[in-house]
Amino acid sequence: MLRTINFMGVRNIAFAVTMLLTVLALFSWATKGLNYGLDFTGGTLIELTYERPADLGKVREELATAGYHDAVVQSFGATTDLLVRMPGEDPQLGTQVADALRKSGADNPATVKRVEFVGPQVGEELRDQGGLGMLMALGGVLIYLAFRFQWKFAVGAIISLIHDVVVTMGILSFFQITFDLTVLAAVLAIIGYSLNDTIVVFDRVRENFRLLRKASLIENINISTTQTLLRTIATSVSTLLAIVALWVFGGDSLHGFSVALFIGVLAGTYSSIYIANVVLIWLNLSSEDLIPPVVAEKVDDRP
Repeated sequence: MLRTINFMGVRNIAFAVTMLLTVLALFSWATKGLNYGLDFTGGTLIELTYERPADLGKVREELATAGYHDAVVQSFGATTDLLVRMPGEDPQLGTQVADALRKSGADNPATVKRVEFVGPQVGEELRDQGGLGMLMALGGVLIYLAFRFQWKFAVGAIISLIHDVVVTMGILSFFQITFDLTVLAAVLAIIGYSLNDTIVVFDRVRENFRLLRKASLIENINISTTQTLLRTIATSVSTLLAIVALWVFGGDSLHGFSVALFIGVLAGTYSSIYIANVVLIWLNLSSEDLIPPVVAEKVDDRP
């Protein structure tokens, strides 16, 4: 039998670490802000086709030499197709970029297939809709857990999820990692991953209230967390391995996505133990909270 680990014995230290990370993340977010990508700020997208497979690193160097330092170069479909994203709304920008690449890479000339412009109003709308989607996801989680478990579980899960999002966004802000639609998708995925991890622990806590009638709440949480520990480790490690593979082999287009997921998985694993469970202790969860309310029977007072 697995020995019970006293997770809650260091909950005060964990709370101090949580507060420190949250404050630092909020400070970075407030002072540095997010490094929004062209999806949100607007800019020009240029699709190029080469006669032979293109070298991404060489193309970036050629664009930087030509004065386009903010250009983002990505593979697109075949190895001969590239996408170049950069700020600016000049309709001649695509032709200028292609001419610059032809001059520096005459042995493998580039041809412009299409040029598209994303205006700042569209980017602002995407940003607002993304934030609204995140709030709706958190609200849906709150309602679901309040019905599925009990409102104290819902509060613990929501605080845990907010911590994960704030820490992830704070680290992205500190390192100025480009925040685009793929990173926004990663943040929404973090909410789902962390919630799943938290529900597994909560379900075991609720079950052990029936099995361990004499155990205190802290003992229950320690036992429940220990019982789900192997599952948590297996899930987290396997997920992190897949994320690292994306990070290493996914290229620039998936760099921000994989970094955000990596941070979120670590934060979610931590918060499901040391935030969600600690909130249950603060709210003094008891077995009485899980007993369905008694519905009073109507008395027939007819003569």
